[in-house]
Amino acid sequence: MATYPLATLACTIDANGITAPSYNDIYSSLQASFYQIYGSDAYITPDSQDGQLLAIFAQAMHDANQATIMAYNNFSPATAVGVGLSSVVKINDISRAVASASQVDVTLTGVAGTIINNGVVGDTLGNKWNLPGYVLIPPAGTVTVTATSQALGAIPATVGSITKILTPVTNWQTVTNADSASLGEPVESDGQLRSRQAVSPALNSKTVAQGIEAALLAIPGVTYLKLYENDTNTTDSNGLPAHSIGVVIEGGDATTIANTILVTKGVGVATYGTTTVAVPDISGAMRNINFSRPTLVPIKAEVWLTAGSGYTSVIGAELTQAIADYINNDLSVGDDVIVIRLYVPAMLDGAADSLTYKVTALQAALVTGSLGTTDIVIAFNAKATCNTADILLTVS
Repeated sequence: MATYPLATLACTIDANGITAPSYNDIYSSLQASFYQIYGSDAYITPDSQDGQLLAIFAQAMHDANQATIMAYNNFSPATAVGVGLSSVVKINDISRAVASASQVDVTLTGVAGTIINNGVVGDTLGNKWNLPGYVLIPPAGTVTVTATSQALGAIPATVGSITKILTPVTNWQTVTNADSASLGEPVESDGQLRSRQAVSPALNSKTVAQGIEAALLAIPGVTYLKLYENDTNTTDSNGLPAHSIGVVIEGGDATTIANTILVTKGVGVATYGTTTVAVPDISGAMRNINFSRPTLVPIKAEVWLTAGSGYTSVIGAELTQAIADYINNDLSVGDDVIVIRLYVPAMLDGAADSLTYKVTALQAALVTGSLGTTDIVIAFNAKATCNTADILLTVS
């Protein structure tokens, strides 16, 4: 029980961090000080003028303390928010990712030696995709490069949908995409930036695997990454050959990814994946670097719930969005969909709106499969995704 007046009404910083008295404690302390000055018979109840003035002073002090706590917390990546977090992560030589365009690896074919400057290709939906400023078709007659959507945001491109050459060049014959596009992202959230900051010190790590991961995550546009290593003498269960690494990565420029793997992997370590990009080593010799783009695995779900007081369709939409966000943002490459864990976002992580309904059952499956409670196994080079349109609510 606090004794009034308090010793201080300001914030206190000690070994445990920063603390401040509550508004009620500040108000009570000011009242006690008022009584000491003017006597215990002073009239300072909330309906009095002096009582209201003390409330104004208490609120001002409380607001100043909260601003001080916010400024103090903004010196730590774990508690900083917004612009403060953007500033403090610079010490790790990283910055908040701005809104990005979608990217997709495309394969160009043509006569060897053909040069394509500022090429543009198109897909079946009418979207335009920019090629790197300079592309040279090598002796093999094909080259894989990363195209970037002209419009920012989640611009989709399914496998084989990019086939139009919008800037014709003599001897450039075809264009196609063997993988679907990596969708563009909005401005990086505080949570995502904190997660990236947490692994950024590994850029200078002594562990090769950590160094490779950190270097790849630092590439602009990279949204998901999983590194697999086979240090045995035989091919492992994922198909990685002996003494090789397999990088599964979404987003980022293919050439930059290949160069990063080349300069960070160990000497004599092979690379494994479905995408091959040739990049020059320190001697100028071309080296084939392999990595994989994750195969997107659409997930559907159905939630049975009993509506209570205050439940509305808007809350139902929050529920479906929370499940989709969990699958899309919290599950990484190769992560299985554990059905029972979907109950947490289905209950809105305990938010107040979750008190308006009761979840009675929840099932999930591949979009092409049958709903059930069996966990959904995701391949090591795949990524679960979910659209709110594929989440059905049954309300009783």
